[in-house]
Amino acid sequence: MNAIKIAGMMIALGAAAPAFAQEGPKFVFEGDVVRGAGPGAQGPGCVLNSRFKRGETMLFRIRLVDPKTGKPLDNKAVKSIEIVLSNGEKSPMSYHQHPPKDPTDWFWSGGWIVPDNQPTGSLSYKVVVTDLDGKTVDWSPFKVAASQITVVEN
Repeated sequence: MNAIKIAGMMIALGAAAPAFAQEGPKFVFEGDVVRGAGPGAQGPGCVLNSRFKRGETMLFRIRLVDPKTGKPLDNKAVKSIEIVLSNGEKSPMSYHQHPPKDPTDWFWSGGWIVPDNQPTGSLSYKVVVTDLDGKTVDWSPFKVAASQITVVEN
């Protein structure tokens, strides 16, 4: 090969090289959404649910896992976790034992009460984690309307 062909190949390869963004924190997310047991509950609490009526509490439960060790991360390992709904509302999460009486597990949880003026239909959300260095990473469930949380008529 001559020098011109080699230079051309190097330029082409250089142009195709991937750009690497600044690397953020890495976590494994486990979680679900359940019906809250508080006021306005339309059935038993802490039961998997994706359809909520106005006045009901959506309770988000998240376990954050360190991918290197496989161990859950608590409130000493990350600065904060919050749920951000597609309507712009946010719900901070806290790390504690569940259920409160006679606990069997520890994880992050946070709730949001569906307001009376919330339109019916799908509502997406994401989980935003801020690590101890102030870097954030977020996770969202599948973007399939039928599997999103949904507000239904009372």
